[in-house]
Formats: sequence, C-alpha cells, structure tokens
Amino acid sequence: MLKPDRTFYILGLPINLMESYSTWVLERLQQGSGAHIVTLNAEMTMQAQRNQSLATIIHNAELIIPDGAGVALYLTFMLHQTVPRIPGIELAEDLLQILGTQHKNKRVFFYGGVAGVSSKVAELWQRKLPGLNIVGNCSGYLSSEEIWEFQQTLKQLQPDLVLVGLGVPRQELWISQNRDLCPRAIWIGVGGSFDIWCGIKNRAPQWLSNNNLEWLYRLYQEPWRWQRMLALPEFAVKAFLYSMWKKLNIRKSIF
Repeated sequence: MLKPDRTFYILGLPINLMESYSTWVLERLQQGSGAHIVTLNAEMTMQAQRNQSLATIIHNAELIIPDGAGVALYLTFMLHQTVPRIPGIELAEDLLQILGTQHKNKRVFFYGGVAGVSSKVAELWQRKLPGLNIVGNCSGYLSSEEIWEFQQTLKQLQPDLVLVGLGVPRQELWISQNRDLCPRAIWIGVGGSFDIWCGIKNRAPQWLSNNNLEWLYRLYQEPWRWQRMLALPEFAVKAFLYSMWKKLNIRKSIF
C-alpha cells in the first residue's frame, strides 16, 4: 500500500506530502481500505488548537493534505523548497473525473449544503460525467429522525467515495462519528465546494490563488467572515514561533 512520502508537523498537527494524492486515494479505493482525508488550512489548524476533539480527528486521519496557502507557505519556509497547496475542491474534482471515466463501478455520494444544494451538485456532475456512478445525495441539515434514516441509507448503499460539505469543524466531526457505517469508503470534507459547483459562490481568480490571496477574495465575497479571518495572522505568528522553538531545541540537543 502506498504511504505518504514525508510527514511533517504544523503546530503539532501532521501534514502528509506526496507526489500524487489521487494515486494514493485510488489505491485505497481499489483495495477497499477506506480513509478519512483532511484538507488542512490555517483556519482549521487554529481551530484544532482550541478543539481537542478536532485535533484528535486530524491526528487519526489516514491522509492530511496542505489545502491552505498558509500551510503551504509554512512548509516551504521549513523545508526550503516549494510546497504547492492542494485545494480539497481540486482533489475532489480530480477523483470524480477519474471515477467517471476509468472506474465507473465506484459509487459516489454527496452529503452537505442547505436543502436542494446536494441534489443540484449531483445533477451537475452527472451531466458533466455521464459515467459517474452517483448513488445518492442528501442535505446537511436534517432532523434527528431524518439523520437516523440517512445513516441507514448510507449503510445500505455502501458508497466508495463520500464527499461531505458541512464546513469546518462540523464535517470532520461528522465523518469521524459516521465513517464506520461505510468502513471501505474514502471520506473527504470539502467545505464550501458544493456552493462553488452550484454557482452560489465563486472561486478566487487564478492570479489571486497563485499569489496566495484566495483568502482575500473569500473575505470580499463574505465580509462577515472577518472574525474567522483573524485566524490567519494568528496562525502566522504561532507557526513562526513554533518553528523557532523547534530549531532552538534541536540546537540545544546538538550542543
């Protein structure tokens, strides 16, 4: 079984680096091994500093990818080489493209978003990839009775890929609590990807993404997120101090 090429730590959280995340996922799918994939960014990292349950879930995940610019820049600073960010939405799109053209027997389920969003996402992807085996979708806002019924549906369908768009940390907590329903599945928290696929929101222009300014575009679209954006400078300061502390300890151990 493929293993991540290298594992590093950011404020105590693991991050896996490898040449091809899609290849790793496809091998897990072929073997029916199952996995929880976390798309780590600065905001999630800071939430995990205050939420031990989230931190534990990240540590227990089979794969953690550098989704955010802050995480990628930190790794670049630490490793002295370019570490590209791997947006979770792009990994999900790559996997759907592969499953819809090369592995049509693999079953896909979309869970999350407000009423009507997941069904629209399923329709959009089905039109785009007629060979994609979409076995179901469900809104992320259910009553207690509906949740039980939904869990039984998942257990019966046994999808191979479950994309969960509930936002952080809700999606990570939900995956951790429910992945035993489909132990052979790949579970990925994809945040607001459903809204982007539906056209409710837009991704930042490529030039902003290339310059690590996608966060600025999100703030422009959703100015009420400004308090959440405070996690970015907080992450930068803590990550810098953490790296200096580690280097100091290394020097002490040498001398």
